[in-house]
Amino acid sequence: MTLDNLMKTRHVTGVKQVTKAVQKGTAKCVFLASDADQSVTALLKEACEAKKIEVVNDVTMRELGKACSIEVGASAAAVLM
Repeated sequence: MTLDNLMKTRHVTGVKQVTKAVQKGTAKCVFLASDADQSVTALLKEACEAKKIEVVNDVTMRELGKACSIEVGASAAAVLM
């Protein structure tokens, strides 16, 4: 999955919203910013691994925020099914 996929599909942004989507089983792929605070994203990463959801780590908070059409950086975003 790429950031282009994220921009063109239904998605949610932010650790709390992405975590909810993972728990509900509606997240298809999760993007975690490589420069995000690991203490913030660690539980989400574990949840993705437990649910066998693809995790993409090669994006920055700035790139992720831009892809989600927000003016600030984002730690996490998910493409929804």
